[in-house]
Amino acid sequence: MAFDFILMLTAEDRTIPDARARLDEALDGGARHIGFKDVGLPLGELRGLADAIRAAGGRSYLEVVSLDADSELASARAAVALDVDCLLGGTRAAEVTEITRHHPIRYYPFPGRITGHPSVLEGSEAEIAGSARALADLEHVHGLDLLAYRHAGDVPSLMQAVCAAVAKPVIVAGSIDREARITATAEAGAAGFTVGTAALAGVFPAETRGFIDQVRSILAMTARARDRATAPRRLALVAHDTRKAHLRAWVLRHAKALAGHRLVCTGGTGRMVADAVPALAVERLQRGGRGGDQQLGALIATGELDAVIFFADPTIPHGGDVDLQALTRLAVLHDTPIALSGAAADMVVKALMARP
Repeated sequence: MAFDFILMLTAEDRTIPDARARLDEALDGGARHIGFKDVGLPLGELRGLADAIRAAGGRSYLEVVSLDADSELASARAAVALDVDCLLGGTRAAEVTEITRHHPIRYYPFPGRITGHPSVLEGSEAEIAGSARALADLEHVHGLDLLAYRHAGDVPSLMQAVCAAVAKPVIVAGSIDREARITATAEAGAAGFTVGTAALAGVFPAETRGFIDQVRSILAMTARARDRATAPRRLALVAHDTRKAHLRAWVLRHAKALAGHRLVCTGGTGRMVADAVPALAVERLQRGGRGGDQQLGALIATGELDAVIFFADPTIPHGGDVDLQALTRLAVLHDTPIALSGAAADMVVKALMARP
Protein backbone atom coordinates (compact mmCIF):
# COMPACT_ATOMS: atom_id res chain seq x y z
CA MET A 1 0.00 0.00 0.00
CA ALA A 2 1.34 3.41 -0.95
CA PHE A 3 -0.38 5.36 1.86
CA ASP A 4 -4.04 5.01 0.99
CA PHE A 5 -7.23 6.66 2.21
CA ILE A 6 -9.91 4.09 3.08
CA LEU A 7 -13.38 5.61 3.12
CA MET A 8 -15.72 3.87 5.55
CA LEU A 9 -19.43 4.15 4.78
CA THR A 10 -20.14 3.98 8.48
CA ALA A 11 -21.33 6.15 11.36
CA GLU A 12 -21.61 5.23 15.03
CA ASP A 13 -20.07 1.84 14.26
CA ARG A 14 -22.80 0.88 11.77
CA THR A 15 -23.02 0.87 8.00
CA ILE A 16 -25.14 3.87 7.06
CA PRO A 17 -28.65 3.19 5.70
CA ASP A 18 -28.00 4.95 2.38
CA ALA A 19 -24.60 3.34 1.84
CA ARG A 20 -25.36 2.31 -1.76
CA ALA A 21 -26.21 5.87 -2.78
CA ARG A 22 -23.22 7.24 -0.90
CA LEU A 23 -21.02 4.70 -2.66
CA ASP A 24 -21.89 6.27 -6.00
CA GLU A 25 -20.93 9.67 -4.60
CA ALA A 26 -17.69 8.27 -3.17
CA LEU A 27 -16.74 6.83 -6.54
CA ASP A 28 -17.55 10.16 -8.20
CA GLY A 29 -15.24 11.80 -5.70
CA GLY A 30 -12.41 9.43 -6.62
CA ALA A 31 -12.36 7.00 -3.69
CA ARG A 32 -10.98 3.57 -4.58
CA HIS A 33 -10.61 1.97 -1.13
CA ILE A 34 -14.06 1.71 0.44
CA GLY A 35 -15.32 -0.16 3.47
CA PHE A 36 -18.30 -0.83 5.71
CA LYS A 37 -19.29 -2.85 8.77
CA ASP A 38 -21.35 -6.02 8.93
CA VAL A 39 -24.04 -4.32 11.01
CA GLY A 40 -26.54 -1.70 9.94
CA LEU A 41 -27.76 -3.33 6.74
CA PRO A 42 -28.97 -6.84 5.86
CA LEU A 43 -26.38 -9.23 4.47
CA GLY A 44 -27.95 -9.11 1.00
CA GLU A 45 -27.54 -5.32 0.81
CA LEU A 46 -23.98 -5.59 2.07
CA ARG A 47 -23.28 -8.14 -0.66
CA GLY A 48 -24.61 -5.70 -3.25
CA LEU A 49 -22.37 -3.03 -1.77
CA ALA A 50 -19.27 -5.25 -1.94
CA ASP A 51 -20.11 -6.30 -5.50
CA ALA A 52 -20.56 -2.67 -6.58
CA ILE A 53 -17.17 -1.68 -5.11
CA ARG A 54 -15.52 -4.54 -6.96
CA ALA A 55 -17.33 -3.78 -10.23
CA ALA A 56 -16.08 -0.18 -10.05
CA GLY A 57 -12.48 -1.38 -9.73
CA GLY A 58 -12.24 -0.55 -6.05
CA ARG A 59 -10.90 -2.45 -3.06
CA SER A 60 -13.43 -3.48 -0.41
CA TYR A 61 -13.02 -3.58 3.37
CA LEU A 62 -15.16 -4.94 6.19
CA GLU A 63 -14.43 -3.70 9.72
CA VAL A 64 -15.22 -5.70 12.85
CA VAL A 65 -17.24 -3.82 15.45
CA SER A 66 -18.12 -6.27 18.21
CA LEU A 67 -15.83 -7.23 21.06
CA ASP A 68 -17.48 -10.52 22.09
CA ALA A 69 -16.15 -13.73 20.55
CA ASP A 70 -19.33 -14.93 18.84
CA SER A 71 -19.96 -11.61 17.11
CA GLU A 72 -16.33 -11.23 16.01
CA LEU A 73 -16.27 -14.68 14.45
CA ALA A 74 -19.62 -13.95 12.80
CA SER A 75 -18.02 -10.83 11.28
CA ALA A 76 -15.16 -12.92 9.93
CA ARG A 77 -17.60 -15.36 8.37
CA ALA A 78 -19.53 -12.43 6.87
CA ALA A 79 -16.31 -11.07 5.33
CA VAL A 80 -15.69 -14.44 3.68
CA ALA A 81 -19.31 -14.72 2.52
CA LEU A 82 -19.22 -11.21 1.06
CA ASP A 83 -15.87 -11.91 -0.62
CA VAL A 84 -14.38 -8.58 0.51
CA ASP A 85 -10.71 -7.89 -0.09
CA CYS A 86 -9.74 -6.94 3.48
CA LEU A 87 -11.00 -7.64 7.00
CA LEU A 88 -10.10 -4.94 9.52
CA GLY A 89 -10.18 -5.06 13.31
CA GLY A 90 -10.99 -7.66 15.89
CA THR A 91 -8.86 -9.07 18.67
CA ARG A 92 -9.06 -12.85 18.28
CA ALA A 93 -6.56 -13.42 15.50
CA ALA A 94 -5.99 -17.12 16.16
CA GLU A 95 -9.68 -17.93 15.88
CA VAL A 96 -10.35 -15.56 12.98
CA THR A 97 -7.49 -16.94 10.87
CA GLU A 98 -9.03 -20.39 11.12
CA ILE A 99 -11.95 -18.87 9.17
CA THR A 100 -9.98 -16.68 6.74
CA ARG A 101 -6.85 -18.74 6.07
CA HIS A 102 -8.24 -20.52 3.01
CA HIS A 103 -9.71 -17.36 1.51
CA PRO A 104 -7.85 -14.61 -0.40
CA ILE A 105 -9.00 -12.03 2.16
CA ARG A 106 -6.28 -9.87 3.77
CA TYR A 107 -6.64 -9.68 7.54
CA TYR A 108 -5.63 -6.69 9.76
CA PRO A 109 -6.50 -7.24 13.46
CA PHE A 110 -6.24 -4.68 16.27
CA PRO A 111 -3.03 -4.70 18.31
CA GLY A 112 -3.23 -3.79 21.98
CA ARG A 113 -6.12 -4.04 24.43
CA ILE A 114 -9.46 -2.85 23.01
CA THR A 115 -12.32 -1.86 25.31
CA GLY A 116 -15.61 -0.02 25.18
CA HIS A 117 -17.94 1.13 22.45
CA PRO A 118 -16.83 3.15 20.53
CA SER A 119 -13.59 1.23 20.89
CA VAL A 120 -10.69 2.58 22.92
CA LEU A 121 -7.07 1.40 22.74
CA GLU A 122 -5.50 0.76 26.14
CA GLY A 123 -2.03 -0.23 27.31
CA SER A 124 1.43 1.29 27.26
CA GLU A 125 3.30 2.01 24.05
CA ALA A 126 5.63 -0.93 24.75
CA GLU A 127 2.71 -3.28 25.39
CA ILE A 128 0.92 -2.25 22.18
CA ALA A 129 4.12 -2.60 20.11
CA GLY A 130 4.68 -6.03 21.65
CA SER A 131 1.13 -7.04 20.76
CA ALA A 132 1.72 -5.80 17.21
CA ARG A 133 4.85 -7.93 16.86
CA ALA A 134 3.07 -11.03 18.13
CA LEU A 135 0.17 -10.55 15.71
CA ALA A 136 2.43 -9.80 12.75
CA ASP A 137 4.28 -13.06 13.38
CA LEU A 138 1.10 -15.00 12.56
CA GLU A 139 1.16 -16.42 9.04
CA HIS A 140 -2.36 -15.43 8.04
CA VAL A 141 -2.22 -11.92 9.49
CA HIS A 142 -1.32 -9.56 6.65
CA GLY A 143 -1.17 -6.25 8.52
CA LEU A 144 -2.50 -4.37 11.54
CA ASP A 145 -5.39 -1.99 12.23
CA LEU A 146 -4.18 0.48 14.86
CA LEU A 147 -6.70 2.58 16.80
CA ALA A 148 -4.01 5.18 17.40
CA TYR A 149 -6.19 8.24 17.95
CA ARG A 150 -8.33 6.27 20.38
CA HIS A 151 -5.29 6.04 22.72
CA ALA A 152 -4.70 8.47 25.56
CA GLY A 153 -0.91 8.62 25.17
CA ASP A 154 1.51 10.22 22.73
CA VAL A 155 -0.16 9.19 19.48
CA PRO A 156 2.64 10.06 16.99
CA SER A 157 5.13 8.19 19.16
CA LEU A 158 2.79 5.20 19.41
CA MET A 159 2.29 5.06 15.64
CA GLN A 160 6.03 5.24 15.02
CA ALA A 161 6.70 2.51 17.57
CA VAL A 162 4.14 0.12 16.07
CA CYS A 163 5.19 0.79 12.47
CA ALA A 164 8.85 0.26 13.42
CA ALA A 165 8.03 -2.96 15.28
CA VAL A 166 6.55 -4.82 12.30
CA ALA A 167 7.38 -5.35 8.65
CA LYS A 168 3.72 -5.72 7.66
CA PRO A 169 1.53 -2.71 6.74
CA VAL A 170 -0.22 -0.73 9.46
CA ILE A 171 -3.56 0.99 8.85
CA VAL A 172 -4.55 3.69 11.33
CA ALA A 173 -8.25 3.85 12.20
CA GLY A 174 -10.48 5.94 14.42
CA SER A 175 -10.90 9.69 14.99
CA ILE A 176 -8.87 10.96 12.04
CA ASP A 177 -10.73 14.22 11.46
CA ARG A 178 -8.11 16.75 10.30
CA GLU A 179 -5.20 17.03 7.90
CA ALA A 180 -2.60 17.22 10.69
CA ARG A 181 -3.56 13.71 11.79
CA ILE A 182 -3.38 12.38 8.23
CA THR A 183 0.10 13.86 7.83
CA ALA A 184 1.26 12.49 11.19
CA THR A 185 0.01 9.05 10.19
CA ALA A 186 2.05 9.14 6.99
CA GLU A 187 5.15 10.43 8.75
CA ALA A 188 4.92 7.63 11.31
CA GLY A 189 5.21 4.99 8.58
CA ALA A 190 1.61 3.80 8.26
CA ALA A 191 0.37 2.36 4.99
CA GLY A 192 -3.05 3.96 5.15
CA PHE A 193 -5.88 5.31 7.30
CA THR A 194 -9.65 5.14 7.56
CA VAL A 195 -12.18 7.95 7.75
CA GLY A 196 -15.91 7.44 8.15
CA THR A 197 -18.06 9.61 10.39
CA ALA A 198 -15.90 12.71 9.91
CA ALA A 199 -16.35 12.65 6.12
CA LEU A 200 -20.08 12.01 6.37
CA ALA A 201 -20.40 14.86 8.87
CA GLY A 202 -18.50 17.22 6.56
CA VAL A 203 -15.77 18.22 9.02
CA PHE A 204 -12.97 18.54 6.48
CA PRO A 205 -12.51 21.86 4.67
CA ALA A 206 -13.88 21.61 1.13
CA GLU A 207 -15.16 23.83 -1.67
CA THR A 208 -18.76 22.81 -1.04
CA ARG A 209 -20.68 21.11 1.76
CA GLY A 210 -21.37 17.97 -0.27
CA PHE A 211 -20.06 14.48 0.44
CA ILE A 212 -18.30 14.26 -2.94
CA ASP A 213 -16.17 17.29 -2.11
CA GLN A 214 -15.38 15.78 1.30
CA VAL A 215 -13.95 12.76 -0.49
CA ARG A 216 -12.00 14.93 -2.92
CA SER A 217 -10.65 17.05 -0.07
CA ILE A 218 -9.41 14.01 1.88
CA LEU A 219 -7.83 12.58 -1.27
CA ALA A 220 -5.96 15.86 -1.77
CA MET A 221 -4.75 15.71 1.82
CA THR A 222 -3.69 12.12 1.28
CA ALA A 223 -1.65 13.10 -1.77
CA ARG A 224 0.12 15.81 0.22
CA ALA A 225 0.76 13.43 3.11
CA ARG A 226 2.07 10.75 0.74
CA ASP A 227 4.99 13.06 -0.05
CA ARG A 228 5.92 12.78 3.63
CA ALA A 229 5.25 9.06 4.05
CA THR A 230 8.08 7.00 5.51
CA ALA A 231 6.75 3.47 5.02
CA PRO A 232 9.00 1.45 2.68
CA ARG A 233 7.50 0.90 -0.76
CA ARG A 234 7.47 -2.52 -2.41
CA LEU A 235 8.40 -2.10 -6.05
CA ALA A 236 8.63 -4.79 -8.74
CA LEU A 237 11.48 -4.44 -11.26
CA VAL A 238 11.50 -6.50 -14.46
CA ALA A 239 13.09 -6.13 -17.90
CA HIS A 240 13.18 -7.95 -21.20
CA ASP A 241 16.70 -9.22 -21.91
CA THR A 242 17.24 -6.50 -24.51
CA ARG A 243 16.28 -3.83 -21.96
CA LYS A 244 18.22 -5.09 -18.94
CA ALA A 245 21.06 -2.64 -19.56
CA HIS A 246 18.51 0.19 -19.62
CA LEU A 247 17.07 -0.97 -16.31
CA ARG A 248 20.54 -1.26 -14.79
CA ALA A 249 21.32 2.32 -15.78
CA TRP A 250 17.97 3.44 -14.37
CA VAL A 251 18.61 1.69 -11.04
CA LEU A 252 22.07 3.26 -10.75
CA ARG A 253 20.58 6.68 -11.48
CA HIS A 254 17.86 6.27 -8.84
CA ALA A 255 19.86 4.27 -6.28
CA LYS A 256 19.47 6.95 -3.60
CA ALA A 257 15.68 7.11 -4.02
CA LEU A 258 15.39 3.29 -4.02
CA ALA A 259 17.45 2.88 -0.84
CA GLY A 260 15.37 1.66 2.08
CA HIS A 261 12.59 0.36 -0.14
CA ARG A 262 11.90 -3.28 -1.02
CA LEU A 263 12.58 -4.33 -4.57
CA VAL A 264 11.01 -7.51 -5.93
CA CYS A 265 12.56 -8.85 -9.11
CA THR A 266 12.39 -11.89 -11.34
CA GLY A 267 15.54 -14.00 -11.07
CA GLY A 268 17.91 -12.62 -13.69
CA THR A 269 16.84 -9.03 -13.18
CA GLY A 270 17.20 -9.40 -9.42
CA ARG A 271 20.76 -10.64 -9.73
CA MET A 272 21.64 -7.76 -12.03
CA VAL A 273 20.13 -5.17 -9.67
CA ALA A 274 21.83 -6.67 -6.61
CA ASP A 275 25.18 -6.72 -8.41
CA ALA A 276 24.76 -3.13 -9.59
CA VAL A 277 23.87 -1.72 -6.15
CA PRO A 278 24.60 -4.29 -3.41
CA ALA A 279 23.16 -2.03 -0.70
CA LEU A 280 19.61 -2.25 -2.11
CA ALA A 281 17.12 -4.68 -0.55
CA VAL A 282 16.33 -7.10 -3.40
CA GLU A 283 13.96 -10.06 -3.18
CA ARG A 284 14.54 -12.46 -6.06
CA LEU A 285 11.73 -14.59 -7.44
CA GLN A 286 12.02 -17.31 -10.07
CA ARG A 287 13.35 -16.36 -13.48
CA GLY A 288 10.63 -15.11 -15.79
CA GLY A 289 10.59 -18.27 -17.89
CA ARG A 290 10.30 -20.43 -14.76
CA GLY A 291 7.30 -18.64 -13.27
CA GLY A 292 8.70 -15.38 -11.90
CA ASP A 293 6.20 -13.27 -13.83
CA GLN A 294 3.38 -15.39 -12.42
CA GLN A 295 4.75 -14.84 -8.93
CA LEU A 296 4.67 -11.09 -9.55
CA GLY A 297 1.10 -11.43 -10.78
CA ALA A 298 0.13 -13.09 -7.52
CA LEU A 299 1.67 -10.21 -5.55
CA ILE A 300 -0.33 -7.71 -7.62
CA ALA A 301 -3.53 -9.69 -7.06
CA THR A 302 -3.08 -9.66 -3.29
CA GLY A 303 -2.22 -5.95 -3.14
CA GLU A 304 1.38 -6.49 -2.01
CA LEU A 305 3.07 -4.28 -4.62
CA ASP A 306 2.97 -0.50 -4.74
CA ALA A 307 4.03 -0.36 -8.39
CA VAL A 308 5.50 -2.43 -11.23
CA ILE A 309 8.32 -1.23 -13.46
CA PHE A 310 8.79 -3.40 -16.54
CA PHE A 311 11.33 -2.20 -19.08
CA ALA A 312 9.72 -3.71 -22.16
CA ASP A 313 11.15 -3.92 -25.67
CA PRO A 314 8.33 -3.53 -28.23
CA THR A 315 10.62 -3.81 -31.25
CA ILE A 316 11.12 -7.58 -31.26
CA PRO A 317 8.86 -10.52 -30.40
CA HIS A 318 9.35 -12.10 -26.98
CA GLY A 319 8.32 -15.40 -25.53
CA GLY A 320 7.27 -13.41 -22.45
CA ASP A 321 4.81 -11.15 -24.26
CA VAL A 322 1.88 -13.12 -22.88
CA ASP A 323 3.28 -12.74 -19.37
CA LEU A 324 3.60 -8.98 -19.85
CA GLN A 325 0.01 -8.79 -21.07
CA ALA A 326 -1.12 -10.76 -18.01
CA LEU A 327 0.80 -8.47 -15.64
CA THR A 328 -0.63 -5.39 -17.34
CA ARG A 329 -4.15 -6.77 -17.06
CA LEU A 330 -3.70 -7.55 -13.36
CA ALA A 331 -2.17 -4.13 -12.67
CA VAL A 332 -5.19 -2.42 -14.24
CA LEU A 333 -7.64 -4.75 -12.49
CA HIS A 334 -6.07 -4.16 -9.07
CA ASP A 335 -5.29 -0.47 -9.56
CA THR A 336 -1.52 -0.93 -9.30
CA PRO A 337 0.68 1.59 -11.18
CA ILE A 338 2.70 -0.03 -13.97
CA ALA A 339 5.45 1.69 -15.93
CA LEU A 340 6.76 0.19 -19.19
CA SER A 341 9.43 2.75 -20.07
CA GLY A 342 12.16 4.78 -18.45
CA ALA A 343 10.20 8.03 -18.50
CA ALA A 344 7.18 6.40 -16.88
CA ALA A 345 9.45 4.74 -14.31
CA ASP A 346 10.89 8.16 -13.44
CA MET A 347 7.38 9.39 -12.71
CA VAL A 348 6.68 6.39 -10.45
CA VAL A 349 9.79 7.10 -8.39
CA LYS A 350 8.92 10.77 -8.07
CA ALA A 351 5.33 9.98 -7.05
CA LEU A 352 5.97 7.10 -4.65
CA MET A 353 9.41 7.59 -3.25
CA ALA A 354 9.70 11.24 -2.34
CA ARG A 355 11.19 11.75 1.09
CA PRO A 356 10.33 14.50 3.58
